[in-house]
Amino acid sequence: MQELIAQATSVQERVFPLDFSICTLVSNRQEYQEMMASFVEAGFSLSTSEFLYVDNSKKNQFDAYAGLNIMLQRAKGRYVILCHQDILLNFDKRDQLEQRITELHTLDAAWAVAGNAGAVGPNYIVYKVSYPDGTLKDKGKFPLEAQSIDEHFMLVNNVAGLSFSADLSGFHLYGVDLCLQAAAKGYKSYVIDFHVLHKSRGNVDNNFRRCRKNLVKKYSHYFRSRWIQTPSTSFYLSGSRVIKVNKNPISLFCIRMWNGVRKRMI
Repeated sequence: MQELIAQATSVQERVFPLDFSICTLVSNRQEYQEMMASFVEAGFSLSTSEFLYVDNSKKNQFDAYAGLNIMLQRAKGRYVILCHQDILLNFDKRDQLEQRITELHTLDAAWAVAGNAGAVGPNYIVYKVSYPDGTLKDKGKFPLEAQSIDEHFMLVNNVAGLSFSADLSGFHLYGVDLCLQAAAKGYKSYVIDFHVLHKSRGNVDNNFRRCRKNLVKKYSHYFRSRWIQTPSTSFYLSGSRVIKVNKNPISLFCIRMWNGVRKRMI
């Protein structure tokens, strides 16, 4: 037992052999090569960074949730960049990103996900991104804690050990899924001041609507009010401020009785 304790190290002390892992789903190999070249030119050298990709150029072998999970599991970098193949680091470089990372660590040791675009709340979207037509979207006093991060550029703090949902699929809304997974583990997400070029503006089609429906269904069930029983205690979970079952012995008794009746009826 003493030897096991002596060898144990916290997640925070884990040593990563590389600084960055850049992970991408690839459907156009030429476009990916251009993206990769822009990263190398921006300071992400092959000696300190690795480039991982899932090759979907001939057919979709993996969707975003499954493919990015594979790369997250294999990433050797202290920080993992999950990005689209159609971005270019034409503006901010590695030095600027490292400055933003330092700011996050100073601000909040429990940060896990960051990006250059996302939503802080309802109708409150912030971003630092340019498009090929010269349009610059620059809104927000960064860094800002976010509910969701846009998928074209996501930075993951690898010590958090995050993963995407195994019961969701597709190529949309995996950014908000990752932020929700981080929150469930006690971490936070942020939008940071890191300027990139994104060649596309996204596409809200039937596949997007299907992904949205499935994500809402999953998390509506996950965040439902429920009765929890353990071998040593029982309690009721609810986000409602109106329902105070755990502090009301009468309500607690009634729910216990109802659950007993239900159990006999099944």
